Amino acid sequence: MSATATAPSCRYSITEPTCVSQLPAQSAPRALADVLATTSSTYKASQGLSSSSTIRTTMSPVSESAPKLFQPITIGDITLGHRIAMAPMTRCRASEAGVPGSLTVEYYAQRASTPGTLIIAEGTFISPRSSGFNYVPGIWSPEQVEGWKKVVDAVHAEGSFIYLQLYSAGRQADPSVLERQGMRAAFAAASPIAFSTQPDPLPRELTIHEIKMLVEETAVAAKNAVHGAGFDGVEVHCANGYLLDQFLQDTANKRTDEYGGSVENRSRFPLESIKAVVEAVGAKKTAVRISPWGTFGDMRMADPRPTFTYFVKRLRDLWPDLAYLSVVEPRVSGAVDVEKVDESDSNDFVRELWAPRPLISAGGYTRTSALEAAEKAGLVVAFGRTFLANPDLPFRIMKNIPFAPHHRSTFYSRGAEGYTDYPFADVRAW
Repeated sequence: MSATATAPSCRYSITEPTCVSQLPAQSAPRALADVLATTSSTYKASQGLSSSSTIRTTMSPVSESAPKLFQPITIGDITLGHRIAMAPMTRCRASEAGVPGSLTVEYYAQRASTPGTLIIAEGTFISPRSSGFNYVPGIWSPEQVEGWKKVVDAVHAEGSFIYLQLYSAGRQADPSVLERQGMRAAFAAASPIAFSTQPDPLPRELTIHEIKMLVEETAVAAKNAVHGAGFDGVEVHCANGYLLDQFLQDTANKRTDEYGGSVENRSRFPLESIKAVVEAVGAKKTAVRISPWGTFGDMRMADPRPTFTYFVKRLRDLWPDLAYLSVVEPRVSGAVDVEKVDESDSNDFVRELWAPRPLISAGGYTRTSALEAAEKAGLVVAFGRTFLANPDLPFRIMKNIPFAPHHRSTFYSRGAEGYTDYPFADVRAW
């Protein structure tokens, strides 16, 4: 889940099963510069392909001597074909009712087009009370589940895998959106502490009864995702200053009951939510995301290490079979890069605690740094903005093809522009 202050109404942080879309043999390969200047739909038309044709870029089988980034890895009960994943990113393309549409189906299918890719779908609200942004999907209604099922089926048809990120907005919600939905009273958080860009009104403090209800709703959302829509698993969002992160960190949690104060108490709600998800769909279909050093959402403890050391140890000891732990690197905050990172701000302590279990690292990676991270630590590397702009990213990385640039102005806009019109590389030229 990513974010930027410029998001309107939203504040948040390749492929036929066996061929390359039957590309005409008589067509001469085009220069890469030409490919990067066009869209996938234009490219299909230029090759005599229908708009529904899939552009598959298969990655050649690799040997054990190949870079680890291109080697398989098992997470939970699935085996990925390589270690390049798509990070969850809010895109604001759902309907007003939070239902993913045909455009979202196309978007995820494009990015699943290298077989064996792990897609982590955008942050999705577990219930009406957990929401608070326009055009962000949910997973509580039959229509939402059916919309997501079409996405999942399209990704699976490409030979790839997909997890769904589950979350609640907490104090980052837009009260006016909740009010229009008849949920004004749902504007609540760990403590009545305002979000800096939204000083009024203050969120009220969640009651213990409401916390218990949210735990139950998280379990239902996980069932809807896995058993209803067919997702390969779910990722519980404990990062980027959203509700569970608000409870974890003492910058946002000033409670004096069993959900505040000590690290054990501040971890209680996130751990209860994860426990409910594990009981609903199994540990091997459950993942967790954290951002110890993140500043987005008015986060960042003076020293996050003690809190996140405790939290990661509890995850490790309680559920050793969790599919993966995802950690956001300190060099990014939401959808923007951090200008200067202190050398002591490192997630190495998380990697050491979690090893040898699967860990996904996200935030500001290049091809070179991704290769290094996979080689040194065996990490799965998640790309956000780069994957957004390069639907065939794993193929590009393997073949060392230049990346197309992303367009920030369309991150949270409506429609196909900046969503499904990014270019595919010409597979015949490489």
